[in-house]
Amino acid sequence: MFQPLSISIGLRYLRAKRRSGFLSFFSMTSILGMALSVMALIATISVMSGFQEELRARILGMVAHATVDGVDGPVQDWQKAVSLATTDPRVIGAAPYVEREAMVQASRVQGALIRGVLPDQEPKVSDLASKMTHGKLSDLQPGAYNIILGKELALWLGVGVGDKVTVYVPELNTTPVGVLPKMRRFTVVGIFEAGAQEFDLGLALVHMQDAQRLTRMGEGVTGVRLKLTDIWNAWPVARDLADKMDGLYRVRDWTRDHENFFRALKMEKTMMFILLSLLVAIAAFNLVSSLVMLVQDKQADIAILRTLGLTPGGVMRVFIVQGMVVGVAGIIIGIIGGIALSYNLVHIVRFLENVTGSELMPADVYYISFPAPVVEPLDVSMIAGLAFVLCLLATLYPAWRASRTDPATALRYE
Repeated sequence: MFQPLSISIGLRYLRAKRRSGFLSFFSMTSILGMALSVMALIATISVMSGFQEELRARILGMVAHATVDGVDGPVQDWQKAVSLATTDPRVIGAAPYVEREAMVQASRVQGALIRGVLPDQEPKVSDLASKMTHGKLSDLQPGAYNIILGKELALWLGVGVGDKVTVYVPELNTTPVGVLPKMRRFTVVGIFEAGAQEFDLGLALVHMQDAQRLTRMGEGVTGVRLKLTDIWNAWPVARDLADKMDGLYRVRDWTRDHENFFRALKMEKTMMFILLSLLVAIAAFNLVSSLVMLVQDKQADIAILRTLGLTPGGVMRVFIVQGMVVGVAGIIIGIIGGIALSYNLVHIVRFLENVTGSELMPADVYYISFPAPVVEPLDVSMIAGLAFVLCLLATLYPAWRASRTDPATALRYE
């Protein structure tokens, strides 16, 4: 036996009375319950993080990390803005754009955002070129009035490559027969699939010069889009660029453009964390039950220890140590199992799909079939910390009851 005495006795109580050297049944069930709850929580939160990362990647692949737009009108000297942006080491790429809401008509009518881009500069700020399913970005030629549609938009309009669509912009055009909306016929030369309905149904691309003619913007542009080395630094980078330019400009970044969406995802992950934390609480309650039963079983031992001079505080430490060893063992096993399960969850799902012959999340129905879970160290640390605190709290009441044991009463019938 080694010192301190409380730790030695607490560790000794982990073993059963019989000749078997394995952990007692109650200790084993407590460890297993804590391990399963921690493992389930880590795996679930990792899947939620994977969904967030996948959605963020798809959205940021189609939008700029930050934009600098004109306030009173188009940005005329956009070449200077692009030049200033590219000299900043925090900026990967910069490109001008023209953007306007419009109605697109073929066999049906659908509202969409018309974005005018330069095909040779657009890959610097988005992943659109890699999202093309038909045609290519370079098919947008100035003056040809070609258009690239999102997949869902093309399906809704009932058009494909080579078909014609009519684009109406909310501007009045005075003609000999009266005032008519501004309109233009475009030829569909490509279709892209971003994997997010916001873009697949609500975005169409044309050449920037065609968009300038359609919106009567002259040589100006709506603004300049930026792609950055650090997406979380988008606002200050865009603000610094606007400060270097003459005039007033509006600065926006991806967190503000999609604030409600990402806030909803974060809230969903937080609520899932809170709900699944109940599993850890249940495992901690199971630890309370097993310790209470252990205290009842060790009444005589506690009385003897008290008569030998062990203080009530020492008795509490015995059962706190015993409970914390069980809890920490379950937490460690749960963390290892949860991380291992998260990294292999995709393979497990694929195996189950092959065995059952059915697809859990069909790719033709869901935009995201099944993303790879992302294990974030902060999440694992929070789960481990929560489980540790609950285990510590679970040991206090049984340890307090043990310290209140009266030696005379406990030894009366021994």
